[in-house]
Amino acid sequence: MQTAKLFWSGRSQAVRLPKEFRLPGEAVRIRRHGNAVILEPLADDWSWLDAIAGQLDDDFAQAVAEKPEQQDRPALDELFR
Repeated sequence: MQTAKLFWSGRSQAVRLPKEFRLPGEAVRIRRHGNAVILEPLADDWSWLDAIAGQLDDDFAQAVAEKPEQQDRPALDELFR
């Protein structure tokens, strides 16, 4: 099992990662899972979503491009004056 050094930088705690654990970029996503703290690289694009959702069908792509017409809601107009 690998270990990493903890140290303080000003008032923030930091971790010095071994070379084989280096991450690309200037920032990472951080989250907790129980006692674990997980660091993940930030995605540059949305290609990772294909692995989760699969290919989107044409109907979905068309629905995203649709621009619905403005709805007339007089009761809401009166409420938010």
